[in-house]
Amino acid sequence: MPVIEVNQLHKEYGDHVAVDDVSFSVEKGEIFGILGPNGAGKTTTVECVEGLRKPDGGTIRVLGFDPVKDRRKLVTRIGVQLQESHLPERIKVWEALDLYSAFYPNPANWEELIDEWGLAEKRDTYFSKLSGGQKQRLFIALALVGNPEVAFLDELTTGLDPQARRDTWELIENIRSKGVTVVLVTHFMEEAERLCDRLAIIDRGKVVAIDSPAGLVSRVDATQRMRFKPSIPLDDKMLTDLPEVVSLTHNGPHVLITGTGNLVQAVASVLARNQILAEELRVDQSSLDDAFVALTGRKFQN
Repeated sequence: MPVIEVNQLHKEYGDHVAVDDVSFSVEKGEIFGILGPNGAGKTTTVECVEGLRKPDGGTIRVLGFDPVKDRRKLVTRIGVQLQESHLPERIKVWEALDLYSAFYPNPANWEELIDEWGLAEKRDTYFSKLSGGQKQRLFIALALVGNPEVAFLDELTTGLDPQARRDTWELIENIRSKGVTVVLVTHFMEEAERLCDRLAIIDRGKVVAIDSPAGLVSRVDATQRMRFKPSIPLDDKMLTDLPEVVSLTHNGPHVLITGTGNLVQAVASVLARNQILAEELRVDQSSLDDAFVALTGRKFQN
């Protein structure tokens, strides 16, 4: 049985439909991503699954429980990091973790969480004195202090610098390695591609696709793009005759090629035979951005 089952979830605010018959399931031990632009309905969907909002339609089961009717049975088995959270200004880092750990029957070692999430130097610091990134790491640690079976992480790396974001990704992968199922809400394409086993792309309140990151990308036209500056002038025909090459254009000193199959290998072989170096080489392939455009018909916007 899946850890999470959502069937035809519907949520409205007045005349606005925020979530429009969303369905998905999450298997034990996977990192399941919910990806979409701001305002797509991601957070509302997850807050319904967490039991923080009451759906207007559909059914939800988390670890076999209804998150609204069975909230007391479920609350100690899940961990939640909200998109926006606050603590008393004068509570210290260690005090917050010590307090939260008292809410659970089998809490994690909060001292270890302080070290794992890079808060050791801030353990005696008041919440109000933490930076945005440090507050974010504290909220993630608080979501994990109860030793949850399922962890919900909503925009967990917002406000973190690129290096801190990558450090956090490693820690999330470690969480999964301990058997915790992770539901990750994000609008960062790179984050989704790096961490998630499967993704649900949500746009305008609807699920437009569910698949692995590679599976989503494979739905896009498999066109590849090469851009390079030849070390000496070349005859275009030597490349346009290749079956892998679809088109060739020039942009100043640079050659732009689109194609399919083993495009890079085919072009490289021809250049090598003619003793031409491909300087400033860049190769682009279809990405999650391309998949989003293909599936929704519009550009992805954070």
